[in-house]
Amino acid sequence: MPHTQRQRVGSRGQHTSLLLPLLSLLLLLFLFHAPNPSQAAIHIPSNYHISDLKKPPVITTQPESVTVFSVEDLVMSCEASGNPPPIFRWTKDGGEFDPGNDPELKVSERSGSFAFFTVSSTMDPLKQYQGKYTCYAANELGTAVSNEAILNTDLPPTLQKEKTVTKKAEEGESMVLKCNPPPSSMEPIIHWMDWTLHHIQLSERVMAGKDGNLYFAHLTPEDNRNDYTCNVQYLATRTILTKEPISLIVTPSNSVVRNRRPQMMRPTGTHSTYHALRGQSLELECIVQGLPSPSVSWLRKDGQLSQSRTVIEFFNRRLRFSNISESDGGEYQCTANNTQGKVTHTYTVSVEAAPYWTKEPVSQLYAPGETVRLDCQADGIPSPTISWSINGSPLSATDPDPRRTLTASGSLILMDVGFGDTAIYQCRASNKHGTILANTNVYVIELPPQILSEDGLTYTVTEGQKALLDCDTFGSPKPKITWERESMPSLLADPRVNPFTNGTLQISNVTQDDKGIYTCTIQHTNLSVSAELEVLNRTVILSPPQALKVEPGKSAIFTCLALVDPKLTPPLIQWRRSGQKLFQSFSEDKYTFEGPDLIVANVQTEDEGVYTCEVITTVDMAEASGSITLVDRPDPPTFLQLSDPKHRAVTLSWTPGDDKNSPVLEYVVEFEDQGSKKKVWEELKRIDGNRERASLSLQPYMSYRFQVIAINDVGKSDPSKPSELHNTPAEAPDNNPEDVRSESTDPDTLVITWEPMDKRSFNGPGFQYRVLWRRVLGSGPTWHTIHTNTPPYIVTDIGSFSAFEIKVQAVNQKGEGPEPDPVIGHSGEDVPLEAPMNVGVELMNSTTIKVTWEAIDKETVRGQLLGYKIHLTRFGSRVHHRGRRAREPETKLVVETGPNEEKRVIGDLRPYSHYALTATVFNSKGEGPPCEARSFDTEEGAPAPPTSLRLDSPGETEMTLHWTPPAQPNGVLKGYLVQYQQIVESDDSPMQVAAIDDPTLYYHTLKGLDPDSRYRFYLRGRTAAGQGEPIIKEGATTLDRGPPSNITVSPGEKLVNVSWPTKERHRNVVFQISYLNKNGGGKWKQSEKVNSSQAFYQLRDLAPASQYRLRFTSSDTIFWETNIRTKGTVMEVKAGFATQGWFIGLVSAIVLLLLLLLILCFIKRSKGGKYSVKDKEEGPMDSEARPMKDETFGEYSDNEEKRTASQPSLCEDSKLCSEDNLDYNVSSATMLGMDESCPVIKYSQPSEGPEQLRGHPDRSPFNPTAISPTNNGQPNSVAILD
Repeated sequence: MPHTQRQRVGSRGQHTSLLLPLLSLLLLLFLFHAPNPSQAAIHIPSNYHISDLKKPPVITTQPESVTVFSVEDLVMSCEASGNPPPIFRWTKDGGEFDPGNDPELKVSERSGSFAFFTVSSTMDPLKQYQGKYTCYAANELGTAVSNEAILNTDLPPTLQKEKTVTKKAEEGESMVLKCNPPPSSMEPIIHWMDWTLHHIQLSERVMAGKDGNLYFAHLTPEDNRNDYTCNVQYLATRTILTKEPISLIVTPSNSVVRNRRPQMMRPTGTHSTYHALRGQSLELECIVQGLPSPSVSWLRKDGQLSQSRTVIEFFNRRLRFSNISESDGGEYQCTANNTQGKVTHTYTVSVEAAPYWTKEPVSQLYAPGETVRLDCQADGIPSPTISWSINGSPLSATDPDPRRTLTASGSLILMDVGFGDTAIYQCRASNKHGTILANTNVYVIELPPQILSEDGLTYTVTEGQKALLDCDTFGSPKPKITWERESMPSLLADPRVNPFTNGTLQISNVTQDDKGIYTCTIQHTNLSVSAELEVLNRTVILSPPQALKVEPGKSAIFTCLALVDPKLTPPLIQWRRSGQKLFQSFSEDKYTFEGPDLIVANVQTEDEGVYTCEVITTVDMAEASGSITLVDRPDPPTFLQLSDPKHRAVTLSWTPGDDKNSPVLEYVVEFEDQGSKKKVWEELKRIDGNRERASLSLQPYMSYRFQVIAINDVGKSDPSKPSELHNTPAEAPDNNPEDVRSESTDPDTLVITWEPMDKRSFNGPGFQYRVLWRRVLGSGPTWHTIHTNTPPYIVTDIGSFSAFEIKVQAVNQKGEGPEPDPVIGHSGEDVPLEAPMNVGVELMNSTTIKVTWEAIDKETVRGQLLGYKIHLTRFGSRVHHRGRRAREPETKLVVETGPNEEKRVIGDLRPYSHYALTATVFNSKGEGPPCEARSFDTEEGAPAPPTSLRLDSPGETEMTLHWTPPAQPNGVLKGYLVQYQQIVESDDSPMQVAAIDDPTLYYHTLKGLDPDSRYRFYLRGRTAAGQGEPIIKEGATTLDRGPPSNITVSPGEKLVNVSWPTKERHRNVVFQISYLNKNGGGKWKQSEKVNSSQAFYQLRDLAPASQYRLRFTSSDTIFWETNIRTKGTVMEVKAGFATQGWFIGLVSAIVLLLLLLLILCFIKRSKGGKYSVKDKEEGPMDSEARPMKDETFGEYSDNEEKRTASQPSLCEDSKLCSEDNLDYNVSSATMLGMDESCPVIKYSQPSEGPEQLRGHPDRSPFNPTAISPTNNGQPNSVAILD
């Protein structure tokens, strides 16, 4: 829609009002809002639709000050931008200056620029143009003023005629060679050089000063020269002036050169003052004389030298300030030292400043009625004064205006501005060092309102977030807007809703109820836009990272599982460590991202920190943090100290070591017995991890050293350093040895033994065991006593198995242990003297007997009666022993009883067997003599099951059982019993029985069986005692179903795979496969015999790609046949060129030519012709065994095979050796001399056709490098030898 712009420019200073059209340009920037008075500048957005707007002038290129040395140097220019293009004018020294009216000047004026320069050819007329120039650029919106530019004139420096200077001084004296550059307004650059234009080498002894002079701290003979030349360089005029060379004569001293203390050469005296302006450079010199050359150092007397703005250079002779500031003002001192003394010089540096801006006014756009504040603040030394101008005219020269106020700080305030206040305001800041100027545009304009935000936008947020709905508007004055929501008239009544001044509507802590359509409208217009608010579920982290404790070198795994709104795309998971993003490192494998997991490998100290998981969606972000704490075994405790020693105790304290981020759970106190031969650390006590001391209980007569180990969740620390030694005093033993007993094994001997006491229980020196013993009966109270150092102690000649009271007591030099209690022991036992009496055997059944006997006299046992042993020996079956004279033992059985038993029932004997029985008495020493043997026979019993059972089905309703008799018949077999029944689910089918009365029969056939059922068969043996246990077998009869059916054939290239299904019960059928090759017209062939139970057969040795007829026959009957075709392709054999007539004729011609060549060879040989052959010197060799040179054959060398005039070669006289005659379409043909008279002709068969040979290199004998590709470069050749 159309927009209009209204603007009036009123009279400010000397300017009249103008109407400003519109321009589509972006103007300037927002500055700031002053608190009082208020200020609102206008910034036209780039998307505000406006057709035109004018632009005030702005100086873009300032005129520059210049010193004119030649007519070409006088150029003064000024450039400015603006719309319409600005008009330029100049002032000189404050007065109007029109260079276009001066005949000595020429003007160059283009749009946006203005320049003038001289047309004079001499310098004299240019002096009148010296002065201060100012450029003014004006259009209808105001006038911009440039900075002041100064124009000076000067003549280029020239050299005056000089006399040759010669300086003479003694060795060791100081010297100054003066340069005296020509006077000029330019600062010269001095170069001291010799006649070869090499710089004079500067050092601590030789230094060039800023005044151009060359200073020698002391002279040496090397300084004696006549070409010290001062070269003066002026950069502005690009001039170098060379002064007359100076001769320096150094005369050697007649005496020893005396050292001199330092003295100042430049500057002189002890103090100097320097002035500098802020931002400039300043150099302080300290050039000194002395012998030896002094060293120079610098310091600031009232502070520290600035590290960033000061540099010490030129062998410490110069202190240079760059970009000097007010803080650099103060006192500085240089100190020169040598072996003779020192000298100092103090520099007072005073820093002032030309004006510089601290707050510069900014150009802005303003709406009518606003208050404008132009802040202009500057600083400098001395403080500058602030003045204002309007369009280049001083504010004091304009008409007074009550709306205009100038503050004490220099700010200019314009209240209730109108279109007539549009102008360019100049702020000047001046002090004695200069003036700075700033142009500020005040542009008062009115623009119609527009809504800049797009209509129909959708804003998507999650619950709990802050929603910002944009309604960006622009206009001058600023438009006012209102927000509304459908079905909610009082939108602003909600405290969560807050409209911003820029038009944005903020809704805090959004809920699902806030979703909907919102409308923004500019008041008093029909301009509006709508926005939709969409509220999604908040992203929630369900499984946040945890605080992990990780050992060094191991991996840490963080998991970050989150739940996001289903309308959102899968989130991005960003991991950070201590705020820094983490990226997967493929080369180092440090960080690996696997779905929601972060794996940190090889954790080290630098990996510790807080790890944050950020789940980022397109609308929100959730984050949670975990951490990695590196844990390790704790450091060992330190500073072990012993205190509070007591009778058997001491207190040990320590200082805990670093727990490595895992609290100490407990401390382990260990000790080392210094008196022990084995230095082993043993655990003494465990202490809680929060304690740092322990009271230790100790043993007497020991030398202790202690160490402490800390334990945390990771593991044990290294042991601490051992404590100092601690010794406990000796005491009497606290206890006696334990487990005192008799271990007597030999008769008439008492062996007293005990458990040796730990050495730490000796409690003192001289430790021994006191052994005491006495008989229980008949000896009275008298104790026998001995002392010994180790167990056991043996007492002899005391009878067998006698009872004694024994005891052992610990004693040392300090006393004896407590009184021990006696224990009963016996002397050694002997074997019993007698056998059991009245041993009887009673048969209870075929496998069980009862044995009885009388108790033995205890006196005859000669020891502790342990019981009786019954020895049974089986001599075999009763049948087995019939008719034999002797019985040989087969098996033996020993049954032990208790000492108080007088009978024992023994079972599990073999029925129908012959046994012998004896009985003995036994103690720990052994068995006594056996009683007299008692023989008995067991009765007949039921037999064991038959050894094996095998089923065989001769027909579909018959089953034959084959078996072997029982291994243990347990009597005389009477026959067998066969039982069988059908196997059904109910397991209640009737049992059928067949009795076999012949015990020598080992098979039986059952008939009339059901072919479709399975049976369970039972077979038992029978004796007179009854039936034995059965052997059981399950099976079914075999079915007669004929040859296989459903045959599948799968042909290959030279074989056929034949397969068919098989069934378990089907009887095996033998068949054969006959096959006939229909393509070959041969005879039928037959395979080997095949069993139907195989299920697979492979027919081999068939022809590829052939038709076959297969027949399957069994018992001379064909039961199946089929046709098959083997795989493969038929190769068509074409007649080769070897059978062609042309090839046969060609070969015949080659053979004929070779025969002719052989005849010529014989002729030459008869004439004595010689050939120089390289291989002749090495003796004749087989042609196939000749060495090849560079993988070739038949190679000639001009140097080795020179032909002579008297011995012409064959190829020199005959064309038979020519290339044409020897190229018979062969791959190669080579002349090889095998002796002095005749060459050997070799040829090889062609490897390719003639068409391909044409493209190959020459293969004649004279191109020996052309090798046939067959046989890897070795031709298939035939040698024709003489």
